Formats: sequence, structure tokens, C-alpha cells
Amino acid sequence: QVQLVESGGGLVQAGNSLRLSCAASGLTFSSYNMGWFRQAPGKEREFVATIGRVGGYTSYADSVKGRFTISRDNAKNTLYLLMNSLKPDDTAVYYCAASRSISIDYSTPFESEYNYWGQGTQVTVSS
Repeated sequence: QVQLVESGGGLVQAGNSLRLSCAASGLTFSSYNMGWFRQAPGKEREFVATIGRVGGYTSYADSVKGRFTISRDNAKNTLYLLMNSLKPDDTAVYYCAASRSISIDYSTPFESEYNYWGQGTQVTVSS
């Protein structure tokens, strides 16, 4: 049974940082591209960042580029999202997701192409 468990969310003031983690089990982690998505109240879920299965490929939404960094540790089956310079607009439930890897040089930003999802962790940024 595949499980993706996010942690690290919380309440922070604008300008501060948080690091989210996503612990994966029940799958061969290094065979999957991984992504972070978020859903703010009243809005649709949106792409945040993705990383290829060996970590050589990364892609970010324009809204987080330069502030967020996605990374992974395949030895620990864990995905990370370091979020710096947080803004109130970053307030959302953050989800990690796994997508079967086809290419080592690409990871999709489209949520329909992700096979497994975590339950989410709340991030709230106060002004």
C-alpha cells in the first residue's frame, strides 16, 4: 500500500521559512518523479514544484520560483520543500504526489499525471 505522509506545516509570519517533508512508503521511491501542489481556500489545487526521480530535473511555478526549493533523498524515501520568504498568498494545504517516471530528464507539472497523493499539510502565513 502506497503512503505519502506530509509534515512540517504550521503557522508562520510573512518573510519566514518552513521546510515541508513527505515520507514515502510502499513504492520504489527512486522510480517516481515527485511533486508538490497546494490548494488555497476557495481555489483549485495548483502546481508548486516537481523533481525528477534522481533529482537532476526540477521545475517551479512562477509564483514560487526563487523562493522555494524542492529536493529529495532517495536513500530516505523522502521529498522536501524548503519555502523561504513566505507570503500570505502562500497560505494553503500542501500536498505531495508521486508520478511514475518515464524520462530521467523530465517531471510533469500536471496533477492528472500523478498516481499517488498524500493527505496534505496546512501552511498558514500571517501578515
